[in-house]
Amino acid sequence: MSRVPDFFIVGHPKCGTTALYRMLRLHPQIFMPDLKEPRYFASDLPSRYNPRRPDVPAETYEDYLALFDGAAPDQVAGEASPVYIWSRTAAENIARVQPAARSIAILREPASYVRSLHFEMLQNRIEKETDLRRAIELEPTRVGRKPDGELWPEVLQYTGHTHYVEQLRRFHAHFPRAQVKVIIYDDFRRDNEATVRDVFGFLGVDAGGPVEVLDANPTIRLRNVRADEMVKAVDHGQGAAARTIKRTARAVLPRPLRRKGYEAVQRRLLFGNPRPPDEALMLELRLRFRPEVEALSDYLQRDLVAQWGYDAVA
Repeated sequence: MSRVPDFFIVGHPKCGTTALYRMLRLHPQIFMPDLKEPRYFASDLPSRYNPRRPDVPAETYEDYLALFDGAAPDQVAGEASPVYIWSRTAAENIARVQPAARSIAILREPASYVRSLHFEMLQNRIEKETDLRRAIELEPTRVGRKPDGELWPEVLQYTGHTHYVEQLRRFHAHFPRAQVKVIIYDDFRRDNEATVRDVFGFLGVDAGGPVEVLDANPTIRLRNVRADEMVKAVDHGQGAAARTIKRTARAVLPRPLRRKGYEAVQRRLLFGNPRPPDEALMLELRLRFRPEVEALSDYLQRDLVAQWGYDAVA
């Protein structure tokens, strides 16, 4: 019989989920597939299993389960789809096939999370508005609209992704609290090893072995949207000039060197370290998010108001 995953990293994006996924994969008693984000159970969000275009055939449940064929009988199997926490269907769908599933959610201070998510959307060419304040102001006009290159219209509703209590309740409605582990991003960043060992215990595997600390998917800034679009056009051969450049590159360079060259251009010319945050905007966001942080503190019985500095926001 096909193997159904035993656990899921369900969210959030930009909260250390990639690092956690890579660190868990190193444990000999844990199996996680090479594909990090199947998104199979988020039937309301785009994925290869739930395409939004009629000309793209959907993959099947059997295709999804085949991702875990490499798991040994004595291993726990899991996957990481951080947008499950955003989905309104994922928790129920997971519970239907695996009621004993364990889920891991990582929560980050909302203002810094929104800022990091905006950088990510720019890097992925989903967002074109480089100013975060303006991007947030555009949220009402973007409801129901599909941004370029993205099949999910709600992805740019930045502030809507911070409804942490509502998101956790969807999982607690289908699983006992003991099966849903909530990690605070600050704790993970402060002590990766201790957090990962705690997750090992949660998953029921040996927590005494070595832990390799990794940092993955750091927040970066896209320096110039127009320059990025030009580089993308050349890489994809869009336009007569771009096709000429690409044909020339193909003729003189092997594919690995072309890819390395493209990545070098991205690192040196297109991407850079994030600028310091707009403190006025951060304060406005923290005022806006304070009720959510207070509700989350009550829900988790943990004083995140003080930990995240919201007690100084008035």
